[in-house]
Amino acid sequence: MARGTMSEEVQAQIKQLILRRRLVPGDPLPTEAELVDLLDVSRNSVREALKALQAMRIVEIRHGFGTYVGPLTLEPFVEGVAFRAAVRHHQGEPSLYELMEVREALEAGLIAAVARRLPAEDLTVLKGLVQRMAEEARGGMVQSATDRAFHLALYRSMGNHLLSEVLDAFWAALRRVREDLSDDRSDPELTYRQHKEIVEALEAGDGDRAVEAMHRHFDGIRRRLAE
Repeated sequence: MARGTMSEEVQAQIKQLILRRRLVPGDPLPTEAELVDLLDVSRNSVREALKALQAMRIVEIRHGFGTYVGPLTLEPFVEGVAFRAAVRHHQGEPSLYELMEVREALEAGLIAAVARRLPAEDLTVLKGLVQRMAEEARGGMVQSATDRAFHLALYRSMGNHLLSEVLDAFWAALRRVREDLSDDRSDPELTYRQHKEIVEALEAGDGDRAVEAMHRHFDGIRRRLAE
């Protein structure tokens, strides 16, 4: 069996072991020696498979302590999408615009449902974040952490953890590639007002207005990318 194929096979077996034993993030995996015996493969094959799984955040190798089930985040996806967009941007392709369009399609497509059932506590959180944006705008820049927290809080009421992770992954990918390209020309006052419009529409329970406000928010990003 080819070396690459053997590593992939061992990776698959370790993933099956995690599923079969119903392990969760943070749970310890069998030791390297135990995996060699369990899977009947060489130590090198186990090491290569574990390194590959660590890169995918499926396992976490803590040197001197052992190997554990990893956090299972979408971080490798973010890295891949961001790097792909940066490379294609340098080739003259509209990769940033395409990344923004994916985010817009997801968020504008969901915001009306949020407007129909936004809990009072989530509305309070969003209002607080908008107030923080107002303060930051007066200081000259809305912090990316505040913007990220706003978009995370926006869809929390849907109760879909995977959806929240995917939305955050696209937020992070677009932000990361723009930072790598030193492309951050946002108007802090406009950023604050656009997010405020979204919250006002949600408070009124007006789904159509919320969709329009979300599109206006992305129109601002679209204009900056066009520049």
